[in-house]
Amino acid sequence: MSLDDVRAAIDRIDDQIVALLAQRQEQVRAAAAFKADDAAVRAPDRRAALMARVRERAEVEGADTDVVAATYAAMVDAFIALELGEHRARGNPA
Repeated sequence: MSLDDVRAAIDRIDDQIVALLAQRQEQVRAAAAFKADDAAVRAPDRRAALMARVRERAEVEGADTDVVAATYAAMVDAFIALELGEHRARGNPA
């Protein structure tokens, strides 16, 4: 296996990740309709539970838990920003 082969494999994985992020985005947008205010969008208890869950999954999958946690933290922050925008576009108060 060459470096080009490894990079091609990574590119295929990245394509799958982007497709899954698009699916997650659809659900985030749908969730905005159920939330009354920005605090409900931020949902710190839900975030903490999610972070604990993905750390556990990382361990099961043999992934570095710190890498997974950092990746998810960045992703969740980005999706919270998206959801806040959706929430406000629906005319919900801050």
